[in-house]
Amino acid sequence: MTLNNRFKLSLMMFLEFFVWGSWYVTLGTFLGNNLQANGGQLAAAFSTQSIGAIVAPFIIGLIADRFFNAEKILGISHLIGAGLMYMMYVSESFVTFYPYVLIYMIIYMPTLALVNSVSFNQMKDPAKEFSTIRVWGTVGWIASGLMISFFFTWDSAASIGEGMLSNTFLMSAISSVVLGLFAFTLPKTPPVASNKDEKQSISEILGLDALKLLKDKDFSVFFLSSILICIPLAFYYQNANPFLSEVGLTNPTGKMTIGQVSEVLFLLLMPFFFKKFGLKTTLIVGMLAWVVRYVMFAFGDAGEGTYLLLIGIALHGICYDFFFVSGQIYTDSKAGPKYKSSAQGLITLATYGIGMLIGFWIAGIVSDFYLLENGDHVWKNIWLIPSGIALLVTVIFVVFFKDNDFIKANAERNSLKHSNVVEK
Repeated sequence: MTLNNRFKLSLMMFLEFFVWGSWYVTLGTFLGNNLQANGGQLAAAFSTQSIGAIVAPFIIGLIADRFFNAEKILGISHLIGAGLMYMMYVSESFVTFYPYVLIYMIIYMPTLALVNSVSFNQMKDPAKEFSTIRVWGTVGWIASGLMISFFFTWDSAASIGEGMLSNTFLMSAISSVVLGLFAFTLPKTPPVASNKDEKQSISEILGLDALKLLKDKDFSVFFLSSILICIPLAFYYQNANPFLSEVGLTNPTGKMTIGQVSEVLFLLLMPFFFKKFGLKTTLIVGMLAWVVRYVMFAFGDAGEGTYLLLIGIALHGICYDFFFVSGQIYTDSKAGPKYKSSAQGLITLATYGIGMLIGFWIAGIVSDFYLLENGDHVWKNIWLIPSGIALLVTVIFVVFFKDNDFIKANAERNSLKHSNVVEK
């Protein structure tokens, strides 16, 4: 890969996640304070991500992979997205806001796969090169949060009261225009399918042909656990920023970037942990981290308990990397060459599609149930519910997931080491 292409791909990733992070983290706070949205409406708004994740395989499989260059679709998508962002910026009610965010997420979610396609197309060894490009996406997300909190202070109590938080959509729209135009300068990434007339079934596009993997008991338990653990994840996405703002934590959006910094650090540490303790332990630690973080949110506050809130945010790296990234590795190993892409697509559809759709719906009901007359929430009770769900999922996983493949592989490795010692 040339230095010029490396720079372009890194900037592409930076902008891709800067655009998303510019508005998504503070969405719940904005809707509650600016548009007076209730828990059900918050759930509906955040669920657009899941709808986008469900629709994305159709767009990528039926259009991007067959007819047009990925970088061109990426550019057009973000230019259209910029217009939709502006419409969200000027919306004065949830009724007018919702259609724009729904259409936007249906357009945006496929771009997550498109930036990967553009990147992989320029790499000789993606296993070694991709992480150095993808990390700039996390940097972009962090940068957007720091700008909102520390540069513009749009998420301060005073700014929220003045309606300044809506400026996040304007910032996202401007950066989306920049990315949309920049995308046309990216390396050409032609359609993957060599034969445009080649038939591809819906099950192949959605990864449903990988359902055969569910015949394996361990994979079935993992699959179900992946869906269920997305319920606590949805609580975090939907409620974390409104919660931190409501309890009075200063610069909440900026401080939430600690989670992304943690994500990078634990992503680097995960291979060592995975090698030493194995798949099952790694997944369990990831799930237990959800239990612990929500307990800390339940008992933390913006005074003497601030450290509990910050630790809870910092646990995001373990929560996400140890379960979801490890799960992707496990899925890849179970699928084999024939179902690699289909299996990853199936897991994405199940988690970010079905799992989080259920999670946002439950989070909305719980938030409305614990809403007080003065507009505040009983956050302790709200956070203990996803903590309990995460604990239940962990118990189910511990009892029913036997990790037989890993045990067998370990036995074979130990046997091989022993035979080598004997031979020597």
